[in-house]
Amino acid sequence: MQQPDRVEYQTDPSQYRHWKLRFEGPVATLAADFDENGGLRPGYKLKLNSYDLGVDIELNDAINRIRFEHPEVRTVVVTSAKEKVFCSGANIFMLGLSSHSWKVNFCKFTNETRNGLEDSSQHSGLKFLAAVNGACAGGGYELALACDEIILVDDRSSAVSLPEVPLLGVLPGTGGLTRVTDKKKVRHDLADLFCTSAEGVRGQKAKDWRLVDDIAKPAQFAAKVQERALQLAAESDRPADGQGVHLPKLARVDEPDALRYQHVTVEIDRAKRTAVFTVAGPQGAQPTDIAGITAAGAAWYPLQMGRELEDAILQMRTNELDIGTWLIKTQGDVQAALALDATLLSHQHHWLVRETIGLLRRTFSRLDVSSRSLFALIEPGSCFAGSLLELALACDRSYQLILPDDAAKTPKIAVSQANFALYPMATGQGRLGRRFYDEEAPLAAVRATIGQPLDADAAFKLGLVTSNPDDIDWADEVRIAVEERVAMSPDALTGMEANLRFNGPESMATRVFGRLTAWQNWIFQRPNAVGEKGALKVYGKGDKAAFDWNRV
Repeated sequence: MQQPDRVEYQTDPSQYRHWKLRFEGPVATLAADFDENGGLRPGYKLKLNSYDLGVDIELNDAINRIRFEHPEVRTVVVTSAKEKVFCSGANIFMLGLSSHSWKVNFCKFTNETRNGLEDSSQHSGLKFLAAVNGACAGGGYELALACDEIILVDDRSSAVSLPEVPLLGVLPGTGGLTRVTDKKKVRHDLADLFCTSAEGVRGQKAKDWRLVDDIAKPAQFAAKVQERALQLAAESDRPADGQGVHLPKLARVDEPDALRYQHVTVEIDRAKRTAVFTVAGPQGAQPTDIAGITAAGAAWYPLQMGRELEDAILQMRTNELDIGTWLIKTQGDVQAALALDATLLSHQHHWLVRETIGLLRRTFSRLDVSSRSLFALIEPGSCFAGSLLELALACDRSYQLILPDDAAKTPKIAVSQANFALYPMATGQGRLGRRFYDEEAPLAAVRATIGQPLDADAAFKLGLVTSNPDDIDWADEVRIAVEERVAMSPDALTGMEANLRFNGPESMATRVFGRLTAWQNWIFQRPNAVGEKGALKVYGKGDKAAFDWNRV
């Protein structure tokens, strides 16, 4: 399949083709009603509520709007508007037509969206209930698994299943195997039976095996779902009387070699295969109380910057596959960045500030799992401080210029309490903790500098930057480092970076991504899956897959 020139991640409910969103007090209902003619690309139909990237772009947008525009919502019910089918998973014909890179980016974004449900449940009190009112297979069951609980209609036909192995010769790509064991704690032998059965499991057996949390007969199903949704809502602290913040479309200027937003700019050098991301720090007077933050709404600096950065990451990750090295820069005032962190920290339990911190946390995590080399360049005028320092801490390397003869112009970085408290990685570990393996001595030394501007020599001594060249060596050292990086195998770099970035404790989220990378990506390229007679290629054609029986 010829891949698109551009994929657009911005949308809004007026443009949805696949999801119906309604609100009733503390409960929002997201009903899957996928338009089978609404595929993102030609060549396949989204039958039986099967989905593609376009469906998940809408889902991600809907969840964000619930987070910010409807603080009164405490439980989201995910269900289907179609008869006898909840969701049949990723569209098989789309996968069969897609390039490997398209499948990888599709699975990655889908993983991030599902992980985001669990992130909001853990950090923001927004609960998710899957009301499975029909056949629920593959990625559809993976979406249900990402919810806090699953209620399955007990109608003698509706079942949950992960049929990828017996039907397609691949694995569930968005956390199915991991969540079945790590989250639902399905016994491993029962999980083996389940994952090798195309028919799936229904009714009481699904509940007994822990594949679902509860079942209900069709006549009682709606009442059971409503009752449980309200019970989950009662456990949340999201405010019933909160003033929502409308999320307008981002003002983005697209140029042949650049993306330009108000606070974020991406400039592409195609000859060098690099992109420079520049994030501008807060400028001018910033609100410090809840009244001012609420009045600013979506234009509040950290919320708007976070949305812009997220969009830029997604645009570049999907649409610019050849640009393998991202150079991260900031511009602004270190003290202004630290003052912003003081506001975030002092109001971190207010729902709007908490959701903004959540957006930043998930956006920084998108940076972590992007298969791009990340170098931070800390130059005069930079403001890598506090929350914005996370951008440098996420990078594979950081270079900070020292100007021995000009202390006023030499760039500084600064740590804030936010770096220790607000932005855990997918591992649950902070980036400073990851950097120093949670060893107390170096972390204590860094903690002692909170709020202090650090030049390159001081930062290097603390282990906060990779290199501290002076103005004589800066240009050559950075140029050589980037040129060497760009010349290396992108496949090897992707594997190396993923291993080194996640050197800390494992979590369910890191296992989801790690297993996708190590197993699913490999299997997706094997002839047994995508060869001329591979299971994924012959699916729906009436032909039998031809397997190479060698175990590798």
